[in-house]
Amino acid sequence: MKANQENCKNCEQPYDEGFQFCPHCGQKTNDELTIGVLFYNTISNYFSFDARFLKSFIPLLFKPGYLAKEFIKGKRLLYLHPAQMYLFISVVFFFIFSFTVRKQTELLNEELKKTFDTDDTELIDPLEIKRIDSLDRIKIKEALKDNQFITRMSDSEIDSIVSLDKLPKKNDISFGFNEAEIDSLIKVKASDSEIYKTMGLEEDDGWIKRKLYTQVLKFYKSRDGGNILHTFYDTIPIALFFLLPIFALIIKLLYFRKGRYAHHLVFSFYFFSYLFTVFTIIFGVNSIWDIPDWIDWLVALSTFFYLMIALKKFYGQGWFVSWFKCSVATFMFMTIVIPTTAVIILFYAFMFY
Repeated sequence: MKANQENCKNCEQPYDEGFQFCPHCGQKTNDELTIGVLFYNTISNYFSFDARFLKSFIPLLFKPGYLAKEFIKGKRLLYLHPAQMYLFISVVFFFIFSFTVRKQTELLNEELKKTFDTDDTELIDPLEIKRIDSLDRIKIKEALKDNQFITRMSDSEIDSIVSLDKLPKKNDISFGFNEAEIDSLIKVKASDSEIYKTMGLEEDDGWIKRKLYTQVLKFYKSRDGGNILHTFYDTIPIALFFLLPIFALIIKLLYFRKGRYAHHLVFSFYFFSYLFTVFTIIFGVNSIWDIPDWIDWLVALSTFFYLMIALKKFYGQGWFVSWFKCSVATFMFMTIVIPTTAVIILFYAFMFY
């Protein structure tokens, strides 16, 4: 090794003294390990939270389709990689969203316990029962309205669900089997296999049906619907890794002559990053201050116009064509893909909570 040279601590290759970065691997030559350096390296390595993120975030919000177009042109170091941006923003979103999940699971468990817990030996004034039911309906109605922009339920549908005639009463809940007999078996600590037979499980039934009976009995014993809801929410991040490519496929079908599937995937990564940013703002603000529902809906509706402008800028077609294809993509995704996915996730959440 020549004089006035040092070896890189990372790749052990020689370089001239005075270099701030190793010319072979790029590591900083004089990088003393401090707490600040440790956390900065962690964030920058895994989330690329550096100048590229700050340079990419403003165009993401205010220039629909710009980042995807620049990335396709070849400017792939100037701005943050679409997958990295999606990963970072989605992590922030689900962190904020977790506080809402906790509140909703606690509320659901509380309402289920009020619904299922009965005491036949205690005489309660009918007027008191009516008052308690009214309070329960108000709490359920408030919970549904707080999540209205997610469930997409109208005010009339919510009113119908929590109406006096529709709301399940404590003695009206039915699981499809003789609950008194099951309660007796549980009290004498009968085996689960014996309880399954009483519930109607046959010996030649398959694995899916046996698993379903197992989960029904588990729910009947615990009345813990909050865990099902929690599992449902926990599965959403996994589902999004499938929903995003499906959305890109829909865009590909609408613009089948406009580049490869990878181009549409880049567009989808940036668009979903924008969606997560918007929903992060909505949940973040609502966790501090409960803003009116119409503002939530207005902000959520703005994402449609953002998508339309992004399609116009990225694919270079006219406003009417962009509006039409945006409407088709939104309709297919919101009425077919998301409801189907929600049913699958809900089934999975019940079967494996």
